[in-house]
Amino acid sequence: MSATYLLTTELPVQADRADEAAAAWSELLADAADKDRVLYRCLEADTLLELRALTGLDEIAAADADFETQWHAVGPHAAGDFRRQALRFVEAPKEPGTALPVTPYVQLRYVEVKPTAYEAYRAWREATIFDVVRGAEEVDSFSAYHTVVSTQPGVLFVSGFSCPPEQYQRPFTSDRYREIVQQAGDRYITGGPGGLYTRCYERIER
Repeated sequence: MSATYLLTTELPVQADRADEAAAAWSELLADAADKDRVLYRCLEADTLLELRALTGLDEIAAADADFETQWHAVGPHAAGDFRRQALRFVEAPKEPGTALPVTPYVQLRYVEVKPTAYEAYRAWREATIFDVVRGAEEVDSFSAYHTVVSTQPGVLFVSGFSCPPEQYQRPFTSDRYREIVQQAGDRYITGGPGGLYTRCYERIER
């Protein structure tokens, strides 16, 4: 079952120190008793991403104890500050079967939807986006979240996949899916079709 709540932490790192940053962060996770945390390296930018499964927002207080440790251990390799957000699980057309995906890769797909359009958007995505996802063998899991605390509010899809990234992209570059993105932009997404933000990440094993 997908995590009830998700805490994401993303850090831009210096390109020439990305390996050192990943090693330092991985070491922190290796020493952690909490195993519901996974570290990824972005394939499209010099950033690291940690996904952390929570059962409730009260667990952020406990997670706060790790933030200073991350600051001192990984911060020296950073090109910016840590960016965190908390999200609540909504639904999953393809359950990962675990709190976090166990796949070698994940993709984060983000859109912002106005509250007045949100219910209509959910019904629409069930018949469009989720229909594509359910029929795509390239997609191992696909969970929908909505931000609770964030400076980038909106819908976040966490998609797990095991195939090469270029193969994974095929269902999302088809003529049908391009039409779906256009519909979303015209009807629901703040900022139009350009409001869709996606990034792929590779899991860093502990």
